[in-house]
Amino acid sequence: MKDSVAEEHLYLGFSHQYRDSIFPLHTSISLFLLSYCDCKLFKIFLVPTGEDVDDEFVTKNLLGDLEVHLISRCQLPVVVQSCCLPAVVVKDGKFCRAGLSVVLRHIIQKTYEADPSKKEILELLGFKKTCLKACAEVSQWTRLCEISIPLAVEGFLTASPEHCQTIPPDILQLERKLGEPVRVHNDDKIRRQKLQQQKAGAKAAVPVLGKEATEEGKTVEMHEHPLPSLELSIAFSKLLVQEVSDAVNREAPHIRRTKTSDLPLLDHVFAEGLYFTLADIVLLPCIHQFLVSSKKQGKNLVNLPLISSWYRRVQEVPGVKKAADKCNMELLQLPELMSAPEEQLQDFSSGADELEEENEDSHFIGGPRPTMTKLMENGIEARFSPHPCPSWTLDWTNLPSAVNPGEGKMSRDRALRKQQQLNNLVAAVTKLAKPGDVIVDFCSGGGHVGIVLAYMMPSCQVVLIENKELSLIRAKDRSDELGLNNIWFIQANLDYFNGTFNIGVALHACGVATDMVIEHCIKARAAFVVSPCCYGFIQNTVKFKYPRSHQFKAILSYKEHMILCRFADQTAVQLPPERRLIGKQCMGLVDLDRAWAAEECNYSVQVISMEPESCSPKNNMFVGIPT
Repeated sequence: MKDSVAEEHLYLGFSHQYRDSIFPLHTSISLFLLSYCDCKLFKIFLVPTGEDVDDEFVTKNLLGDLEVHLISRCQLPVVVQSCCLPAVVVKDGKFCRAGLSVVLRHIIQKTYEADPSKKEILELLGFKKTCLKACAEVSQWTRLCEISIPLAVEGFLTASPEHCQTIPPDILQLERKLGEPVRVHNDDKIRRQKLQQQKAGAKAAVPVLGKEATEEGKTVEMHEHPLPSLELSIAFSKLLVQEVSDAVNREAPHIRRTKTSDLPLLDHVFAEGLYFTLADIVLLPCIHQFLVSSKKQGKNLVNLPLISSWYRRVQEVPGVKKAADKCNMELLQLPELMSAPEEQLQDFSSGADELEEENEDSHFIGGPRPTMTKLMENGIEARFSPHPCPSWTLDWTNLPSAVNPGEGKMSRDRALRKQQQLNNLVAAVTKLAKPGDVIVDFCSGGGHVGIVLAYMMPSCQVVLIENKELSLIRAKDRSDELGLNNIWFIQANLDYFNGTFNIGVALHACGVATDMVIEHCIKARAAFVVSPCCYGFIQNTVKFKYPRSHQFKAILSYKEHMILCRFADQTAVQLPPERRLIGKQCMGLVDLDRAWAAEECNYSVQVISMEPESCSPKNNMFVGIPT
C-alpha cells in the first residue's frame, strides 16, 4: 500500500467460533469477502463481546492469510463506539462506515481502486453498482440477505435439538425467492434468445471450473458440462470473460416478432438473478453453516432444491473455492434434488406475503375527502402550532461560503429556499441545545443542516449520518474547508447507529425515514426537530405499521391512511391552489398521527409550518421534547 494512502482500520465483532466459522456471521462474511478479493488494504481488528479473551482466542486457520489484531470495545475510536460492527474508519479520522452492506461495498470499491485490473471484483456490485445498496428497512431483499438469514442461521445453530427440527422461515423465503422469475436489464433480448434455444432444442455446453482453484499464472482445468439453460451459459461466460456464441446471439425473424408477453421467463442462476454478486458472497457462509449443521443432524433437504443447486453452482465460480479454503470452509458436495411442489413452500413466508398484500392493497382509486370527512366526524382535523420565531434568520452574508448551501450546483432560487429551511431548523435546535450536547443530523445528505449546526455551535458535537457515500464525502470536504473539529461522519443505515445523543435533526427525511428518525430519538430520549418528505413513499414495513397512533388506528384502516399519504404529496407549486390546500391538510393529518404516536411515548410534540411556507412544498416541521 502506498504511503500516500491513509490506512483504514476494519473492526469486526467476535462472540465465539463454531466449527469453521467465526461468529457473529457478519464477521465470517467480511473475512470471506476479504479472502475472495485477496484484499490486504485494511488493518483488521476483532472486537470480542466478552472481556476474558486472550490473543489466542481464535483459531488462526479461520483467518486465512489475514493478519488480525485484538482490541476491546472501550479501545475503539469514539465514533466507532457509536456504531454496530462491522465498521471501517480511516486511522485517526472522523469518517466511519458501519453496517455489513456498507462495509462490504467499501471493501469491493477499495480493492478495485487499488488494482483496476480486478474488474470481476467491481462486478460484484451488480447492475448500476446497486447490489445491497438500498437500506434494509425499505428493501425486503437487503433485509433478507443482510439481517434475516444471518440471524436465522445463528439461531438455528444455537437452538436446542427440539427447537431446530424445522427449517427457519427465512431460509424457506430464500428458496421461494430463487424460484421467482428473474428480471434483469435488457432481459427482453435474453428471453428471445431463450425462446430460440427452446425451439431449436439446443443445449448450451457451459465451461465450468474443474476441482483445482484458479491460480494466477496457472492453466485453469476446464471441462464441458452439458446444461440446458441459456441463463447458465450467459452467467458463466461473463464470469470467465467469454463471449456467448454468435449462434446464441442471432435471432430468427419469427423470434423477433414474438410478443414480449409470450417470451419464456428467466430462471435464477445466482441469488439476484443471472450474475454472481455481493449477495451471493453474503449468503454463502450463512447457507454453508446451515447445510453443514443440517447434514450433521441428518436432515433431508428435499424442500430446498433451489438453495442446494445455488450452493453447488456458487462453488463453480472462479475464486470461491480458493477463498473458502483460506477461511477453512470445507464446502459440501450436495446431490442434485428434485424441485419441491410449490404448495410446500407457500406456507413459509406468510409474514412477507402479508406485507406485500397490505402494500398492494394501497393501490387504489379515489380522493381523500371521504377519509378526511371520517376524521372530522371524529373531531380530528389538521392542526398546526404557531411558529415560535417566524422571523429568525442566520446572517448568511457574513458566514463562510462553505457553510452556505448555495455552494455547489444549486440555483440561486433553490439556495434561497434551502437557507429559509435551515433558518427554521437551526432556530428550533438553538432553543433546545446546551453546551456539550450531541446533535445527530440523520439522513444528512451533503450536510446542509449538520455543517451549519457544527459551525454555529462549537461547544456541541455534531454527527452526520447518511447512507450515500458521495453525499457524505462532499459534506466532509466542506467541513475540512471550515476546519471544524466538532463533527463526525458516519456512512450507515440508521439502524446501525446506536450512540447516545441529545437532539436528533432531519431535513426532508424521505417517507418511512421520518418515522425511523423519530423512533431513534425516542429510544435515546432525545429531543427531535424533523421535517418530513415524500409522504407518498410511506408504506407498512417490518418495523412500522400505519396509522401510527391509537387515535388514528381506531378510525382509519391502513388503506384509508395510505390515501392521506398519497395526497399529502400533492403540494407542488404548479398544482391548482385548491389541490395544494388539500395536500397541505393531508400532510397535517399524517404528521398529526405521527405526533400523537410520539406523545404516547411521553413526548410533547408540536407540528409547525416552516416560515415562509414557500420555502418548500414539504414545509411541515416536528419539534418533540421528552416530558
